[in-house]
Amino acid sequence: MDGDAMIWAGVGLREDATGAAFADALARAGRRPDALACLDIKATQALTDWVKAEGLPLTHLTEQDIAGEQTLTCSPRIKARFGTGSVAEALALASARKGGYRARLIAPRVQSACGMATIALAERT
Repeated sequence: MDGDAMIWAGVGLREDATGAAFADALARAGRRPDALACLDIKATQALTDWVKAEGLPLTHLTEQDIAGEQTLTCSPRIKARFGTGSVAEALALASARKGGYRARLIAPRVQSACGMATIALAERT
């Protein structure tokens, strides 16, 4: 899991997001990641169950871990609350950088059709 060429997905979610919402957001991202990351305060049972069913590792990060990350998109509400423009994008970047790696976002975040889950992908460079 710690190889150089990994794709990390940052997962943003609303409290009542379902596995179907996560699956839809991931399908819209267009690429399967090697691992996922979420905020520790947002790790719901539905997310944990979905990640387990997908067979992907899940890393829990803190708000401090993502504060200050430069993202492609910016929500003023998210910026005020978390110190970064996009939780999903910041999670993808911060998790991909763990261990001293460099990382870049593959594309801006994508949202599930229901609006309950957001996924952004970053790759180690």
